[in-house]
Amino acid sequence: MNINDIKHVMVVGAGTMGHSIAQVYAQSGYDVDLVDLKQELLDKAKNKIKFNLSLLAEYQRVPSKEIPSIINRINLSTDLEIIAKKADYVVEAVSEDRNIKREVYSQLDEFCSHKIIFASNTSELNIFNIVDVSNPERLVIQHWFRPPHIIPLVEIVAGKKTSPEIIDLSRNILKKLGKTPIVLKKFTNAFIVNKIQQAINSAVFGLLLKGIATPEEIDLAVKTSFSLRLPVVGVVQNLDFVGLDVISDVLKNMGLELSIIKDKVDQGHYGVKTSKGLFDYSGRSEEQILRKKDEKYLEILKFLEKLDVFEPV
Repeated sequence: MNINDIKHVMVVGAGTMGHSIAQVYAQSGYDVDLVDLKQELLDKAKNKIKFNLSLLAEYQRVPSKEIPSIINRINLSTDLEIIAKKADYVVEAVSEDRNIKREVYSQLDEFCSHKIIFASNTSELNIFNIVDVSNPERLVIQHWFRPPHIIPLVEIVAGKKTSPEIIDLSRNILKKLGKTPIVLKKFTNAFIVNKIQQAINSAVFGLLLKGIATPEEIDLAVKTSFSLRLPVVGVVQNLDFVGLDVISDVLKNMGLELSIIKDKVDQGHYGVKTSKGLFDYSGRSEEQILRKKDEKYLEILKFLEKLDVFEPV
């Protein structure tokens, strides 16, 4: 299938993620069929889409004059069979319930062309082991983040039988939507972001259960520390700023040794201080790198202080 062959997109599930995903496709000019079991859910979805577009227009993300045409490109339906037969591309965004997903894919496999891509928005489940479709080469995970009409990232995860062409098409169509697709090299539970968030949640639960700090104090600590760094240096590049030699010593104190760190240290690649670590800084001096990083920190801090985001929403 070629990206230009995709004209009609079907989104199955009009809930928290589905209605917003449908909106994103419609914003990019696609005719979208949003399907759910109950008309009342679809009516709520339409109202949410109108609200989303109105807010985006306030922030110049969508021209106000285009909102009516975007909404008109979204057709609401409770008839999966009829819509499936005319769809060129399917996005599944139903509940994270194994049985529900099995039933939905059983119907999709029956009603849809066997050339159509099935893109699941699952965030946890190994959809490739759960559902049975006649052509598994076309099944792929495209994991969006809430709210999909704002957050850029979409994680693309392939199954063992997913074809490379489907991965390439997934990446290209998401880029066309203005998203930032990242293709995982292999399947892992929770993928990238949720895996990191789970580790954070585990630490948070421990702090709360032991009475070490209040919820407000924990969030304030995070907001006024590493959350400022994340948009600039992420979680991996930050290791280069700490210094891989320092990280290596910390790991040794914990009784750990990681080859990905040790190998770099053994080569004399400590990170920013040597212009090479997990990232390559192309020979720039430590002062040059630190200045660029700190300038961005200061801009973010000024912006966040202006928004008064350090207090709970």
